[in-house]
Amino acid sequence: MSSHHRIYIVSLITIIATAACAGSEQETPAASSGGNDARSQLIARAASYELDTEYVPPPGEALHHHTAGFARTLCSAVFLTGLGPEDAAANIGGFTSPFDERQHVVDTIVDYERQLVALTLPDGVTRTAKRYRNQGCVAHPIDEDSVFFTPSDVSRDLPPAETTPWPMGDVLSTDPWPEELDMAKVAEALDAGFGPPEALTLGFLVTYKGRIIAERYSDEVDIHTPLESWSMSKSLTGTLMGTLIHQGEYDLWQSAPVPEWQSAGDPRQEIRIGDIMRMSSGIRIRATQDPEYDSSLGYVDHVYLYTGTVNSYEYAATRPQQWPPNTIGRYRNTDPVLTNYLIRLAVEGRGEDYHSFPQRNLFDKIGIRDAVMETDPHGNFLGQGRALMPPRDWARLGNLYLTDGVFNGERILPEGWVEYASETAPAWVADGRLQYGGSFFWVNANGGQPIPESAFRMSGAGGQSATIIPTHELVVVRIGKYTGAGAGGRALRRAFELLMEAVPPVEG
Repeated sequence: MSSHHRIYIVSLITIIATAACAGSEQETPAASSGGNDARSQLIARAASYELDTEYVPPPGEALHHHTAGFARTLCSAVFLTGLGPEDAAANIGGFTSPFDERQHVVDTIVDYERQLVALTLPDGVTRTAKRYRNQGCVAHPIDEDSVFFTPSDVSRDLPPAETTPWPMGDVLSTDPWPEELDMAKVAEALDAGFGPPEALTLGFLVTYKGRIIAERYSDEVDIHTPLESWSMSKSLTGTLMGTLIHQGEYDLWQSAPVPEWQSAGDPRQEIRIGDIMRMSSGIRIRATQDPEYDSSLGYVDHVYLYTGTVNSYEYAATRPQQWPPNTIGRYRNTDPVLTNYLIRLAVEGRGEDYHSFPQRNLFDKIGIRDAVMETDPHGNFLGQGRALMPPRDWARLGNLYLTDGVFNGERILPEGWVEYASETAPAWVADGRLQYGGSFFWVNANGGQPIPESAFRMSGAGGQSATIIPTHELVVVRIGKYTGAGAGGRALRRAFELLMEAVPPVEG
C-alpha cells in the first residue's frame, strides 16, 4: 500500500488549531439583525404565537456529530473539488464541523483508492464518509461502513461542452461587447470581486443578459470543478419544486401532503408548500440563527439534519409545530428538507428515478453538467446545503430566474414563480426582517447590499452566493473557501458598487 497514492494518515491538530483562530461564520448572512431591542421584540412576538408542544433535542453526542460533518467535508473537498486534505481541514466547511472541534481527531485516513475518509476520536469512535458515484460523499452512521440505498450513476443528455456555445456548453461568444457596458469598469469589478489572497476566492463570475462578461478562478480549480456552496442549494431545492409545480404534480398553496401529518386533527395539515419555501412553516427545531437560540439545550437540529446520519426526511417530518404557519419567519433546515421529501414522494410516485430527476427535469434543460447532489445514508438529497456546482452552473440557474423561468424558449418554472421567489415573505415582514423571500431565496429589500432592493440571491455559509439583479440583467456568482468569508464578503460588496457604475439599468 503506497501512502502517496492511497492512504494519507496525519494528526491535523496543528493545522486545525490555526484555522480555529480565524473563527467561523454563520450559515447565512444577517439571519438575525438589529440590536438587543430588536432581538427582544422578535422573541416576544414569537412567544405570543407559541403553541404548546414539546421540544426534544437530537440524540447522540455533539462531538460525534461534528466529526461526521468533518468527515464529509474532507471527503467532498478532496474527492470532488480536488483540494488537499490539509487545506480542506484548515479552510473548508466550518459550519457543520467547527474548526475548534476538529482538533479532537487523533487519526485521519484519506483513502484515495476507495475515496473514503475515516476520522478517529479519543473515545475510539470513528466517523467515516465515502464517495458514492453521483450521490457524492455520504457520511456513515457510527459502526456502519456503507449506505442503505443503491448508488446510481446519472447520465447527462447534453451536447459536448467543448464545441457547444454558452450557456448549453463552454464556447463563449466573440462578438463585440455591448456598447452600453463600461468594460474597463467591469474588469475593475472582477479584480475587486475576486479579492485579496485572504478572501480565498475559488471562482467569480458575472453575466449580463445571459452572456459571461467577467470570470476568474483560483489555480486550484477550473470551470467544471464542483464547489461546496452550502445553502445556495436551498434555492436549487426551491427550483426543483417549481419544476414539479409547473408539471402539475403540486400546487404552491396546497396543504403540504407530508405522510406523517395526515392523522385527523394534526395541525401541521395547515402548512402549505408555499409557507415551507418561505421559511415560515412554524415547525419546531432549533438553529443557531434563531433570535431565541439557547446553547445550553444541546446539539442543534438545524445542523443535525446534515450530520445525524439518519433518515433526514423522517426526522424533519416528525418534528412538532411551534407556531402557526405563515406567522413567524425562522431560517431552519426543516423547511428545505421537507420540500425535498415532497419532491421525492412526487418523483417516485410517478415511477421516475429519484436521483436522476434533477438532471432530467432541470439540469439538462439549462446546460448544467457538473452538479453533484449529496444524500444522507438513505439516499435522500440533502438539498438544504449539500449540492456542489461550479460558478458557471450557478450562473445558469440564476439566469433561469432572470428570464422569468424560461430557458431557450421552454418554460421550466410556473408563471409568477420568480415574483414569488423575489418578494419578501409575509412572516418575515411581520417580524421586521426584510431579508427572506420564496423558493428559498434571500432578498435585498432592506438594502443591505449596494444594489437595487429588487435584487435577490442564493446564499450559503462561507460567503457563497449567486445574486440576481433584474434591473441590470446581471447575475453575479462568488464562491470561495469557508475561512475567506469575511474578506470575500467585503470584496463582493465592492464589486457590486463597481458593477452598478459599469452596467446601466434596463430601460423601462
